Amino acid sequence: MYFWPCYPLPPSHAQLRRFPPADIFCRVGSIRYSVFAVPLAEKALIARIRAQTRSNPAIPVGIGDDCAVLRVPSGHEALLTTDFSLEDVHFRRSWHAPEVVGHRCLTRGLSDIAAMGGEPLAAFLSLAVPARLPQNWIDRFLDGFLALAKQFRVPLAGGDTAQSPAGVLADIVVLGSVPRGRAILRSGARPSDLLYVTGELGGGADALHRLFAGKRIKPEHYPRHFHPIPRLAIGRYLREHRLATAMIDLSDGLSTDLTHICDESRVGAEILADSISRARVGRPIHTVDLKDALHGGDDYELLFTAPPREHVPARIAGVRVTPVGRITRGNKILLIEESGRSAALQPEGWEHFRSRAT
Repeated sequence: MYFWPCYPLPPSHAQLRRFPPADIFCRVGSIRYSVFAVPLAEKALIARIRAQTRSNPAIPVGIGDDCAVLRVPSGHEALLTTDFSLEDVHFRRSWHAPEVVGHRCLTRGLSDIAAMGGEPLAAFLSLAVPARLPQNWIDRFLDGFLALAKQFRVPLAGGDTAQSPAGVLADIVVLGSVPRGRAILRSGARPSDLLYVTGELGGGADALHRLFAGKRIKPEHYPRHFHPIPRLAIGRYLREHRLATAMIDLSDGLSTDLTHICDESRVGAEILADSISRARVGRPIHTVDLKDALHGGDDYELLFTAPPREHVPARIAGVRVTPVGRITRGNKILLIEESGRSAALQPEGWEHFRSRAT
């Protein structure tokens, strides 16, 4: 990072070619002013990213060629998932630090691998940014992304960069693997199976309510919103012990994601309202509303089904696992209230082209 001495005159194009840093600042006394805030040229940006990645025996050829070359373990099938993270849809720069955006971006892909009972092998990141976005923002985004990648030993094997005409667009692709024929699908639920949820629900939605209301909130008070942890260890446990018959990650909300399982399995379900583990978040600490626990997304917990004869531990990998209902015949999804009264549970979670942007 360089400091330009001659405020308020901006650097010339010749000077920019001579000094190609990402952020150029001028200094007046003890105050520095941003004159230009431009990302590195594409080649330099790729080199910067490549320098932060490590070699991995599972990736004979990584960043630097037209394609990555990867090895899938013998006897396994490949899992592949992709997810967008779009500015003003999935995050806002005024609400979320760059490290948070990078962390959440990778979480979206890893959570999908967890929901299949798989193991992540490699990640690919395509990043499009505005021409005047500070390079410092990109560096911090990568810090958050790569910190989570290191935690779960997921190498960054490639991707793409481009200039965005509007906001930041990040597309994450994660390659994973699962033993042949052992992937946990959405279509395996059967009548009489019990429904389980990991962790607590509604914390992400509660955080968004406060952000929309203009309130300042701290990441440590809303950990599942700012730094969600993909439940890979739980997905692995359920697959290894052959407990789950169907599974999905809760990124769009319990009501919406349960509907996906029921649609794919051609079954119905009953949810017990008083069994749902609602998040306790914020300062002062409070329990989120039932509506947020039912319909709020962004929690990245797991919803799965298991036969009633199976013993599902109350905690897996240190995370609470709660039975919340059962699978039924037909196609109705009902919410059973404490009084015993039942009502249809409509999918009111996140759905693109219907819900408002973040």
